[in-house]
Amino acid sequence: MTDLTLYRNIGIFAHVDAGKTTTTERFLKLTGKIHKIGEVHDGAATTDFMDQEQERGITIQSAATTCFWNDHRFNIIDTPGHVDFTIEVYRSLKVLDGGVGVFCGSGGVEPQSETNWRYANDSAVARIIYVNKLDRTGADFYRVVDQVEKVLGARPVVMVLPIGIEDNFSGVVDLLTRKAWIWDESGDPTKYTISDVPEDMVEQVEEYREKLVEAAVEMDDEAMEQYLEGEEPSIETLKSCLRKGTIDLSFFPTYCGSSFKNKGVQLILDAVIDYLPNPTEVTPQPEVNLEGEETGELALVDPEKPLRALAFKIMDDRYGALTFIRIYSGMISKGSTVLNSFTGKTERIGRIVEMHADSRNDVDSAQAGDIVAVLGMKNVQTGHTLCDQNQPATLEPMVFPDPVISIAIAPLDKAGAEKLGIALGKMIAEDPSFRVETDQESGETIIKGMGELHLDIKVDILKRTHGCEVEVGKPQVAYRETITQRTEDVYTHKKQTGGAGQFAKIDYVIEPGEVGTGFLFESKVTGGNVPREFWPAVQKGFQLSTAEGVLAGYPMQDIKVTLMDGAFHAVDSSAVAFETAARAAYRQTLPKASPQLLEPVMNIDVFTPDDHVGDVIGDLNRRRGMIKAQEAGVSGVRIKSAAPLSEMFGYIGDLRTMTSGRGQFSMEFSHYAPCPNSIAEDVIKAAAELKDSQ
Repeated sequence: MTDLTLYRNIGIFAHVDAGKTTTTERFLKLTGKIHKIGEVHDGAATTDFMDQEQERGITIQSAATTCFWNDHRFNIIDTPGHVDFTIEVYRSLKVLDGGVGVFCGSGGVEPQSETNWRYANDSAVARIIYVNKLDRTGADFYRVVDQVEKVLGARPVVMVLPIGIEDNFSGVVDLLTRKAWIWDESGDPTKYTISDVPEDMVEQVEEYREKLVEAAVEMDDEAMEQYLEGEEPSIETLKSCLRKGTIDLSFFPTYCGSSFKNKGVQLILDAVIDYLPNPTEVTPQPEVNLEGEETGELALVDPEKPLRALAFKIMDDRYGALTFIRIYSGMISKGSTVLNSFTGKTERIGRIVEMHADSRNDVDSAQAGDIVAVLGMKNVQTGHTLCDQNQPATLEPMVFPDPVISIAIAPLDKAGAEKLGIALGKMIAEDPSFRVETDQESGETIIKGMGELHLDIKVDILKRTHGCEVEVGKPQVAYRETITQRTEDVYTHKKQTGGAGQFAKIDYVIEPGEVGTGFLFESKVTGGNVPREFWPAVQKGFQLSTAEGVLAGYPMQDIKVTLMDGAFHAVDSSAVAFETAARAAYRQTLPKASPQLLEPVMNIDVFTPDDHVGDVIGDLNRRRGMIKAQEAGVSGVRIKSAAPLSEMFGYIGDLRTMTSGRGQFSMEFSHYAPCPNSIAEDVIKAAAELKDSQ
């Protein structure tokens, strides 16, 4: 059996351009996995193997790879930084035990870092902080440490101090051992010397070392007592205290370096072993029943236990669908049969492979703690649990946000329609935040996603990977509708034909609900005027009707219906009659309740150099943006604002023009807000024209 204490399942996450992929490349080089280092900006990084990634110099898919350092096995996942692909980060964090959060030495804590950090907190993942790019102009390690405290609300424990900064950055001082690691300028990571602390840094090293020791001894009463008596605990004791605090998320060991120049990376690999948890030290995943309620059982990390594994990613490649799974307990072997608890069907394991970006090594079996890819799965999707046939159980499923933007696509010719259908089916399986619908009236294929870039890349994948040429329509915003007035009304449904007729009378109130409640239904009928068995039918009639609003046909939200009274007929009343009455009542009353159009509002976080702040703010105001905050940094200003999605199309192009290519921004969905009348009129008019043309 493999010793699980020698396993580390880690992810590398950060915002765009902090150097995650470069750091992963350095890890692989140091651990002997690759011999030639590929650079992101040359489009040659190992883990960025998609054409789209190499061209744009960004990571889109999480890539998995395995390597060894000091007899420990690392399963590393390099995650994307771009906000449109945050979902990839979320599902990777779900299956990881620890992570390395990379921050840029000059950019510091950027918008996307906050989102990723929040996800990592939600998933309770232990992390090490690595401040990269200290060789860049404007880099400042201490400022970034300060930002981690203030912006992220986390507690960094500084483990190393940089020697020199920007062009003079030559190495780091390890505070635990009081030794300086200095690299030469050859760029070879193995060419370093370990020497005493430079004289001008002795005071500073002692100051920060004291802080480190104080943070560590808080974790252990014995060590604390020893420290208070004036005796310093041994390095081993300090390490075990730091490990405990890191796993408890009390603090985050913080390192620095320059991945590009190969300085400081070894210490991070050592820190992963020293401080991040192995699979057995992480809180086990709770098991849930089919209703999603916890059963009280835990998926303990033990190869002897029944199988529990989570499929967290599906990738289509030339051999068929690859399903990435994290095994929480039990074992799987080639040719065995497992149960998919979501579908209730069994799946046969064809091949098991260890992944190294897009190449792979076959293995015969895998056990608790492993992250592997399996070939031959038929009906498995992201978030499904694979388990033992005889002892089934489900792990907590993943929840994915709703898309905010959609475009219509159409194949260029008839022959391409079938091909497009197959390609879209594969892409939905790969990416849960990507949805496809067919418009019932127009018959158009609508693709939905998390942002412009997200859909842009999907259309690109359709063309290149699947060979589907498509026409792309204009981006459409996912509007919603609501009401603003309380309205009481009565509706009677009567239908008399040969045989049994239909009769239902309802007295009801329709009023605006609290924001974010969706649809609420309540019955206040007393005395049996509407028998209790018909209440669900009334609820169903109203609820199904909310799929289409009365203004422009967008879904209705935040609405409450209360059934006050009504009447029934002993023979002619039925559930169908009451449901029909509710549907007709909805159409009758909604126009009276002052309906209103709602538009999605996005949180926007813009970074701009100082010279262009005025232009950027002026432009955001023109886009109906509301400026919330401005934070000055060393290299520029961060502007936080909220603006409607409909105004933000093509923003990246305009921002780059305004800021001479130096501006960057991230955007995520915040909430729905009332749409101004002038814009609402245009949207309603466009919806009416579309309806007439069909």
